[in-house]
Amino acid sequence: MRHGNSGRKLNRTASHRKAMFANMAASLIEHEQIVTTLPKAKELRPIVEKLVTLGKRGDLHARRQVISSTRSEAAAKRLFDDIAPRYADRHGGYLRIMKAGFRHGDNAPMAVIEFVERDVDAKGAADRARVEAEQANESEAA
Repeated sequence: MRHGNSGRKLNRTASHRKAMFANMAASLIEHEQIVTTLPKAKELRPIVEKLVTLGKRGDLHARRQVISSTRSEAAAKRLFDDIAPRYADRHGGYLRIMKAGFRHGDNAPMAVIEFVERDVDAKGAADRARVEAEQANESEAA
């Protein structure tokens, strides 16, 4: 019997699931929108919503809990500085999941998971900044 065992296993070991959701949470906080499979998105939503609630609390212990969960100090900084204040007056429901068709390779159901009042410019901003920094370094070296 599986009484009290909630959550999908997703054909992964417990450590793999934990690492995968830590990486996905950090990516979602960084980009404010990611595309993944529908079951992964449904499992990720409660994890990130709890992190946003910790961000709204704002104390040192909450910050350390977020860093421990996401394994990324940059994601924790962004969560506490940008995302949590945006939802100060909202009681839950920080994320939305939208179905996005099926993946061509294996017909897996895909979904877009994003913050409700997201910053549209945040998606890919870190990648653009990284590319611009690399180009600046190359031009200085030349």
